[in-house]
Amino acid sequence: MDIKKIMIIGAGQMGAGIAQVFAQAGYEIILNDIKEEFVEKGISGIEKGMKRRIEKGKMEESVMNKTLSLISPSTNYSDAQNADLVIEAATENESIKLDIFKQLDEFAPEHTILATNTSSLSITKIAAATNRPDKVAGFHFFNPVPVMNLIEVNLALQTSNETKEALEELGKSIDKTVIIANDTPGFVVNRLLIPMINEAIFILESGTVTAESIDKAMELGANHPMGPLSLADLIGLDTVLAIMETLYKGFKDQKYRPSLLLTKYVEAGKLGRKTGEGFFKYD
Repeated sequence: MDIKKIMIIGAGQMGAGIAQVFAQAGYEIILNDIKEEFVEKGISGIEKGMKRRIEKGKMEESVMNKTLSLISPSTNYSDAQNADLVIEAATENESIKLDIFKQLDEFAPEHTILATNTSSLSITKIAAATNRPDKVAGFHFFNPVPVMNLIEVNLALQTSNETKEALEELGKSIDKTVIIANDTPGFVVNRLLIPMINEAIFILESGTVTAESIDKAMELGANHPMGPLSLADLIGLDTVLAIMETLYKGFKDQKYRPSLLLTKYVEAGKLGRKTGEGFFKYD
């Protein structure tokens, strides 16, 4: 399958990052969100990030200009009629994602693949919400997208081999390493990573040690580039909680129960870097 034009649903940190890496590789991009100001903020973020690389001598200005010229703004799902692939990168909420896919299915041409960047939700259920379940799969990037080298291609029960191969080749075309995984709660990375973060929060909740010491222990004792609580703040505590709840619901195993402290932080609106405070405070 020849994929030339890609529509990204969601212009937040993940969606904008996905748009950047594909535009930088020469793909035409339609960047969509529910409000024009959200799209403008996403494109502005891409430009700021690339300008920092130019200032450091790591990118030519011509590359930035070419990349930005390939990104078109959108606030209407009907623009999917012009796309060969749509990647949904909206909020990690099942009902919202199902509604998005039902609408995209109406507008997108028959050949168009519909992919989701979900970090934990059922690809099989999302595929079943469309009339093209064989052309639906997970296409999961990691934050920050321009830096992180991995893509998980997560297969629904219905995903065709043709769709799998198209996404695998597409990932390789932007110099990412691609792994293939069947549909399961949390897939591979988050099934391993998020319970580790949750366990770190349990340790903090017990009063055994400080947040700073937990992070320092994993940075120096396990050679992690970032401690689990700092990483939770970067991901967003609401996202960490949503993934833990998906794992708990999917496997019905007590080892996946979310920490009460994690739940309380989310209820308090202390979501990490994006709100200025989580397990640590940010300026």
